[in-house]
Amino acid sequence: MDREQREAMAAMLEPELKPYRDRYPAHRRLPERGRDRAEVLAELASLADGERERWEQGFASGAVYHGGREHIDFLNQVYALFSQGNPLHPDLWPSITKFEAEVVAMTSAMLHGADLDPPACGTLTSGGTESILLAMRTYRDHARATRGVTEPEIVAPKTAHAAFDKAAQYFGMRLVRVGVGEDMRTDPGAVRAALTDRTVAVVGSAVQFPHGVADPVEEMAAVAAERGIGFHTDACLGGFVLPWAERLGYPVAPFDFRVPGVTSVSCDTHKFGYAAKGSSVLLWRDSELRDRQYYATTDWPGGLYYSPTFAGSRPGALSAQAWAAMVVTGEDGYLEATRRVLATAARIRRGIDEIPGLRVLGEPLWVIAFASGEVGIYDVLDGMAGRGWSLNGLQDPPAVHLCVTLRHTGEGVAERFLADLRSCVEQARKEPGGGRLTPVYGLAAVPETRGEVDQLLRTYCDVLYRA
Repeated sequence: MDREQREAMAAMLEPELKPYRDRYPAHRRLPERGRDRAEVLAELASLADGERERWEQGFASGAVYHGGREHIDFLNQVYALFSQGNPLHPDLWPSITKFEAEVVAMTSAMLHGADLDPPACGTLTSGGTESILLAMRTYRDHARATRGVTEPEIVAPKTAHAAFDKAAQYFGMRLVRVGVGEDMRTDPGAVRAALTDRTVAVVGSAVQFPHGVADPVEEMAAVAAERGIGFHTDACLGGFVLPWAERLGYPVAPFDFRVPGVTSVSCDTHKFGYAAKGSSVLLWRDSELRDRQYYATTDWPGGLYYSPTFAGSRPGALSAQAWAAMVVTGEDGYLEATRRVLATAARIRRGIDEIPGLRVLGEPLWVIAFASGEVGIYDVLDGMAGRGWSLNGLQDPPAVHLCVTLRHTGEGVAERFLADLRSCVEQARKEPGGGRLTPVYGLAAVPETRGEVDQLLRTYCDVLYRA
């Protein structure tokens, strides 16, 4: 695609963001004189207030997992106290090292890492993607050092997060995707068939993003362990829900360090851990693997330099508020929050089952994906967007999902969602093919045209950075 075509595509995409950018003057260069602080704060408050209504009223799938004003105000106070903190300088901010070590320890204990001898270890990262990238790069380097693997491969189900594909692209690895059954769970036999001498890691999800279904981690990890291959459980989405769901009596198969073959786990504190974006925990069964994650150099003129994760300087305030979110919530708070989320999700799932033409995919607990053989599901998605809902469109198979959070447990939110969904299904039945997103997803479904969609996504990235 040449520059002219990219510009034409950008013009098509830009109107989506233009209203927000036209509301106030754009700063394409530094103002000649610094602006008044009160004026800037008023502008920022106006922007924030305009965006708050949708997610605060439960119109968003995932995205904001707690969202209570009292909780947000508390985290903002914590952030302000440590806004200058940087864990790159532990001599200046030793408190940040306390917060990070304790967040890792608390998360490890929740996922049975503290039961190991020696206990599991880990690091705090900037989010699930960084946790996954670090894990895959570490497995690559470990396999190169211990087995001489020079053409590394990751074996992961096709439902595994896109961050595993990103890791493969960034670090010169090959991602080998295995299929899933009608229940959206991975077949351990397919994993076994995909393993080669080049495999450096096997991946399973608890739960996976598209359909909210947990892979059979015990069986998959056993297959990896037979070959001496590391197994990573991606619990970024489920890590702060499944332990409490299990306590509440829901059917939860082991996915964490209770499973002997599991060698690492990623778990996001900034999702159902109720910390602000962005923080995540990457845990390792043994310290040798974590050691390969670290970066250190001894011959730089600037002095000795090290970093445990990709970033050098990091916002210590995010570490502080992750710690604060966990200690103020406590076990009782996570149990109650999980009870509310899962009860609401069950009510929404029952309602979806009662809408003619829709079917729920798999057996999810709180991330509910639904498809249809009778109406255009992307027409339904567009209809819901027109009513203010921000849902996730899926493909292979075409579907839509809602990730239920505490925002949906408010009075009347589930009922509003189901009423709007029922209406949008009927509208899609009466007027098929009118969805704005249907042509884009249709292109993505055809191998010969995926390159066009790839360019569309890259152009959208261009648009995001236009002032």
